[in-house]
Amino acid sequence: MTALFLAGVALVSVLAQWLAWALRVPAILFLLLTGLALGPISGILDPDALLGDLLFPLVSLSVAVILFEGALTLHLAELKGIGKVVRNLCSTGMLASFAVIASAGYFLLGLDGRVALILGAVLVVTGPTVIAPMLNVIRPVKEVDKILRWEGIVIDPIGALFAVLIFEAIMLGSKGGLLGHTLLALLNTVVVGGAIGVAAGWLTTQLIRRDWLPISLHKFGVLAMVLASFALSNWLGHESGLLAVTVFGIWLGNQEGLDLEEVLTFKEDLAVILISSLFILLAARLELSQLWAMGPMVLVLLLVVQFVARPLCIMVSTWGTDLPWRSRALLSWIAPRGIVAAAVSSTFALSLTEAGIPDADKLVPLVFAVIIATVVLQSLTATPLAELLDQRQKAPDTWLIIGANSVARAIGKALAEQGVSVHLTDPAWEHCKLARMSNLPCYFGTPQSEHAELHLPLTSLSTVLALSPDRHNNALGVLHFAHLLGEEKVYSLRSSEQHGKANKESATFRARQNLFGADITFARLGGMLARGGQIRATRLSETFDWASYQEANPGAQPLFVMQPGKTPRIVTATEVPAPQPGEVVIALQPARSEE
Repeated sequence: MTALFLAGVALVSVLAQWLAWALRVPAILFLLLTGLALGPISGILDPDALLGDLLFPLVSLSVAVILFEGALTLHLAELKGIGKVVRNLCSTGMLASFAVIASAGYFLLGLDGRVALILGAVLVVTGPTVIAPMLNVIRPVKEVDKILRWEGIVIDPIGALFAVLIFEAIMLGSKGGLLGHTLLALLNTVVVGGAIGVAAGWLTTQLIRRDWLPISLHKFGVLAMVLASFALSNWLGHESGLLAVTVFGIWLGNQEGLDLEEVLTFKEDLAVILISSLFILLAARLELSQLWAMGPMVLVLLLVVQFVARPLCIMVSTWGTDLPWRSRALLSWIAPRGIVAAAVSSTFALSLTEAGIPDADKLVPLVFAVIIATVVLQSLTATPLAELLDQRQKAPDTWLIIGANSVARAIGKALAEQGVSVHLTDPAWEHCKLARMSNLPCYFGTPQSEHAELHLPLTSLSTVLALSPDRHNNALGVLHFAHLLGEEKVYSLRSSEQHGKANKESATFRARQNLFGADITFARLGGMLARGGQIRATRLSETFDWASYQEANPGAQPLFVMQPGKTPRIVTATEVPAPQPGEVVIALQPARSEE
């Protein structure tokens, strides 16, 4: 029966994630609603009865992996370029939110002071997995979009680390003793957790750099190190394991030249699995009767979080900056709580309950109430508010080019010279470097990854051109962006029919392989460029019309037709625009010798 329930949890978690993907909303919303439906509402799922004594270790280890994955994305070098507002949001602004929420928990809800402090510490974290899908729908102006995305990335590990330190101080203080003894014990815990994290990071770095660990074992080896460092740190220093894995992730993510692409991909996939299952189990443990028993004071807490804590945080963080008041108003409204808050609060609540601290059982229901309220309220109202404040981007106008190879760079440069905003992406660093040397912005990595969702200008994308020589990269990009933008805005170079049939390529990908003509492939375009061909833009006129152009440029391959200052029309296998006088023809012209 246990196996049946666990399989059922896996199945419904996939369904919840699929619903979130189809409706383009944060997945946490459907995961929580699914857990509530299976747990307190219907009584079908009882995690405590299902897992028994294994529940707390499984939750703790899962949270450790989630925090490690978040810490891997915190690159300290990037903190210098994220701007004063983001740095303030993750420091003074975070402390202001903590003070307001903790005070509301203590004075308004009458919570035990220790639980109120943890409540305030946990709810300072927003998180990228909740922010990113919401911003893709809202499409705020670029400055607001950048601030919110970077806040989610940076505050995830910093806020979690802050919550861990508050929790450890409270647990040590709960054992009695003088303040000096508590501070000494906290220092000991921080030293143990920090030392274990640094040691694990250094050892893992050496294993990877010196090839002592085969590539096939990188992903499993790093996971084993995370679990081992968490368990060892908890054994040596009480509740220091979460600190250890956070330091471990930050250390590993900031090693120069260390190839962690496969580890990051694996951790993202593992985090999705753990988050999906964990949230349903945690939501199923909620006791809604506890929330009803607290009465309207819960609503008061939600109002404080939305209308006092966040605006104060933004006011403190933007003080002395030239950010317009409209941008500040929108920033004051958007701060949904997410995965880290729910997972960390559940772990803390279990430890607080074991320690016999009053009101510990109220922590998780309150955190989940804030999560649901902020996600639902802000998802429904942020877009109209951005419209009202005139803080939405106008029509998206950026062209994403999948690939930064010679063909992609030449096409990107030709579009950029005509005033089209382009952004390239490639998993090969050499290609990205050459693109950036040509003043073409390029994202290093695959565009459909979770990391790309945080760093690519998704809210301003209007068109996607898949120009990679790797059909697999093209197919993944087409399927991903066809869902986000619509199939009619995604194009790809053609793959061979034999390859498509042999690999059972999807109908969507086959239909979008229509760039520049039915017989145009990457090899053909690349060969023309390699033999000295160039992409040139030519304006037609009454005396030099399309027929004259074709006669003067035999062998030229038209790519785009556009009116100056307007969106280019793409030449495809099914649509060959008829250029008119005054329009610009962008074409790949062969070398004169070939002509």
